[in-house]
Amino acid sequence: MSAQKPRRVVIGNHKGGAGKTAYTVNTAAAVAALGRRVLVVDLDPQANASRRLGFRWDPAEPVPTISEAIKADARGVAADAISPCQWEQEIGERIDLIPSRFDLENRISEAGVVGAVWRLRKALEGVDDDYDLVLLDCPPSLGHLTQLALAAGHVAVCTVEPEYDSVEGAVRFRDFIAQRAGDVGNPGLSLIGYVVSRVRSNVGAHAYQLDGLPELFGDRLWSPNVPERAPVKDAGDAAIPLRALGRSNATEMAFIFQELAKRLLAELGQPVSDPA
Repeated sequence: MSAQKPRRVVIGNHKGGAGKTAYTVNTAAAVAALGRRVLVVDLDPQANASRRLGFRWDPAEPVPTISEAIKADARGVAADAISPCQWEQEIGERIDLIPSRFDLENRISEAGVVGAVWRLRKALEGVDDDYDLVLLDCPPSLGHLTQLALAAGHVAVCTVEPEYDSVEGAVRFRDFIAQRAGDVGNPGLSLIGYVVSRVRSNVGAHAYQLDGLPELFGDRLWSPNVPERAPVKDAGDAAIPLRALGRSNATEMAFIFQELAKRLLAELGQPVSDPA
């Protein structure tokens, strides 16, 4: 990749249910609340991030999605697929989305086409220059869709639930980047942080896994951990930001994502100055 300021963050884990989309959407909200502009790129055919940001596909009035942007194989074409976040709150004005829908699965069959893995990088070229942060939400896979993100990204973040299968998925994601980033034309890609999500303090297996995470991931293990709390699901189901729920426990969860967002921005060389 070029030496431009890093802003594209690939969010992944080889295991589903690791909190990738919740981290993506709530980080977008937290960064927007800090006054920054955010672009969310939904690379999961389930399109959960798209829905949580208020996007609704209307077959009577179809609009381009990430699938069309990738298929076009043209520089800067992702600009045509940008949709505004539909949240009514002010922070929604600083969030844009390149949405997904189920037909994104069709791009997987193109994996064997020469140069196909670079199509997302090409589509985003010049498009994200006006954003402080670009979040690429990946499916729970190391296949073509995730490889498109890894080829286009500047850094990666892994979300991990403190359960055996999720930890193993995080290790596979880590090792794939370490061993295969060069194969997708992005040898400088680094995994800068692990976000521990969906933590349940009353589950013994979680406590056991939490104890072992520092040995696996070292100082790239970020804090605070994200506990499993109803407001995250409630806000996601309602397609609104956490703070819009108007509950104290939702505000507490928003604060956790804000702290994690500050860590991410600091890692990208965009530190946030806390008020004196």
